[in-house]
Amino acid sequence: MICRGIRGATTVTTNSKEAIIEATTEMLNELVSENGFNQEDIAGVWFTTTPDLDAEFPAVAARVNLGWVGPALINGHEIAVPGSLPMCIRVLLLVNTQKAQNEIKFVYLRGAVGLRDRDGKK
Repeated sequence: MICRGIRGATTVTTNSKEAIIEATTEMLNELVSENGFNQEDIAGVWFTTTPDLDAEFPAVAARVNLGWVGPALINGHEIAVPGSLPMCIRVLLLVNTQKAQNEIKFVYLRGAVGLRDRDGKK
């Protein structure tokens, strides 16, 4: 089994606990659906937000809404690059899988859809 990185991103329209939890839950559910992994397959999860989001930790969505109590979760802020996408939540999942790298599907939702080209995956 190999540990693969799986990327995802989404955006919110307001800096609120509810918006961050809702968008993060949606993104994580889509990543699970697209890549077919279980909680036991997850080695760790790194969430980041742009500096304009500070109302809640995205990891709360994984712990509370999805029950991800086993995997290591961490939150952080993205670098404040001028002109970068605002109000954005990103995730890097480290998942143990038998899938080849080209079988992994990244998920970009809402206003983060344009990040697909920047990350080099469609």
